[in-house]
Amino acid sequence: MRKSFLLALGFVFAAFTISAQEISAERIRKDVTYLASDKLEGRGTSSKGEKKAAAYIAGEFKKCGLSPKGTEGFYQPFTFKSNPNPHDTSTANLKERTGKNVIGYLDNGAEYTVVIGGHYDHLGTGHDKNSLDVNPEGKVHNGADDNASGTSGVIELARYYTSNGRKEAFNFLFICFSGEELGLMGSKRFCENPTIDLTKVNYMINMDMIGRLNDSTKALMIYGVGTAPDWVPMINGTNTVFKIKQDSAGIGPSDQTSFYLKNIPVLHFFTGQHSDYHKPGDDAEKVNYAGEKLVLEFIIQLIDQTEKLPKLKFQQTKNPDMGRSKFKVTLGIMPDYTFEGPGLKIDGVTEGKPAAAAGVKTGDVLIEMGGVEIKKMGDYMAQLQKFSKGETTTIKVQRGGEVLTLNVTF
Repeated sequence: MRKSFLLALGFVFAAFTISAQEISAERIRKDVTYLASDKLEGRGTSSKGEKKAAAYIAGEFKKCGLSPKGTEGFYQPFTFKSNPNPHDTSTANLKERTGKNVIGYLDNGAEYTVVIGGHYDHLGTGHDKNSLDVNPEGKVHNGADDNASGTSGVIELARYYTSNGRKEAFNFLFICFSGEELGLMGSKRFCENPTIDLTKVNYMINMDMIGRLNDSTKALMIYGVGTAPDWVPMINGTNTVFKIKQDSAGIGPSDQTSFYLKNIPVLHFFTGQHSDYHKPGDDAEKVNYAGEKLVLEFIIQLIDQTEKLPKLKFQQTKNPDMGRSKFKVTLGIMPDYTFEGPGLKIDGVTEGKPAAAAGVKTGDVLIEMGGVEIKKMGDYMAQLQKFSKGETTTIKVQRGGEVLTLNVTF
């Protein structure tokens, strides 16, 4: 009798072990280390390095047992035209590019599908003029955080949902986008030419730069919380780890935007800006792999919560009204988007730009610009658009316990 009981208990324990598939920081490290290696030369869209990355992702999807859901196996190739200089608005210098989304599907026989995505392209060797390095051309921009971290997150969640021993309430579409850095090209193309019925998509989860979680603050930004009425109470009721800053807007500078514009609820996860953003220093050894594991586990918890709900109701959000075209100048700073204020904390200063010339330093908090108090990001953006090239104004920054007044010439 006791032997039978122990045998039965052993079977229960084995079943629990199988179902308790865990997110692995070491697997994430392996993925990021390859994707952000020099031999992929920064994964610039259309480059040989990007094609190698696509093959790696497709290989991992196949190992997971995902079904191909592109137009050519796991791939959805596309062509588009772009200007190597993002600040050149003319059509004279447009060149044709090719990209390919990598798409895998887990069919659980469910009515609705959850899309989990992130872009895998980056800046290559700096020839597209979107680097923030002073002399970028010829330098490999490995993009470990942007966005090998998000790509590894897509792959690791694919491993989790194909190996966790339970039949989920949703189907899952895992998609890694090409051409994000050149204008959300891959996600736009997918949403215009979807390989599944978009009306059956419950919501979309986007991961872009989830690899630099600060171990002290545990600050996490989540965009798109206003795109479904359930998001905010769900996030607040589930979170026990992070200091979360929430943004309601569905439109933002990453691939969730393309899905929001198709009336699909979205969430975009982001661990914050840093001084290596769009620079050659964004390398694999700087990624917080244990931190990314926490982010992925939180995403799984949220997905679990949605299983208890009907299909999420989409709702429109107030969109940001500070487009690039309104700005005639740049200050050359990297804001810390997770900073709670007041003021605008500066997480990076670009060499050769007005802020650097004025003496602004990383860690400064911008509190006044042109005589106007800066309490939050919107104040800064509204004030910045008032200036033209060649104009000079004063800014005030708090540096430690000191307030400094600096002259800035745009």
